[in-house]
This record gives sequence, C-alpha cells and structure tokens, in this order.
Amino acid sequence: MTTSYPKCGSLAYIRYLDHLLYRNINHNRVEPVSRELVGWVAKENSDAVWIVFDRSIGNEACQAESGLVVLKSDILEMRRLD
Repeated sequence: MTTSYPKCGSLAYIRYLDHLLYRNINHNRVEPVSRELVGWVAKENSDAVWIVFDRSIGNEACQAESGLVVLKSDILEMRRLD
C-alpha cells in the first residue's frame, strides 16, 4: 500500500479491495474484488478516505456531489495525479 496520501482537494488514483455481496451461491467461490477509482480527495481521517468523483460546478444553488468512502485497510495503492 502507498503510505503517503494526497492532501485534500488533490486529484487521486486509488486501487482498492471492494466488499462483495453474495447470495444463493457457495461462499467458497467469492472473494473481494480489486477496483480502481479516480477523483478528488474530499476528506481523510485515520480510518478512511472520502473521494468525490462527480460534482457540480458554477451553480451555488446546486452543490451536489457523488463519491465513495474507502477504508484505508482496503487500499492497495493511492497516488496523487498531476
């Protein structure tokens, strides 16, 4: 895992393990899935990183965001994108 996290507001790349919901199949056939995410670092604490991947621009009345909270224990790689 990369140990230096990009500061808030930075554009970042994250490769992480995603939890997997399974239903009506043998539990021995499933495992966490490796995924990629690109977005802006919105917040970070000792346990997690908040990444915004879609946001409004220019319209103060409609400040909507979409993103993910990724647990640091599940991050395989994280780096700042220039």
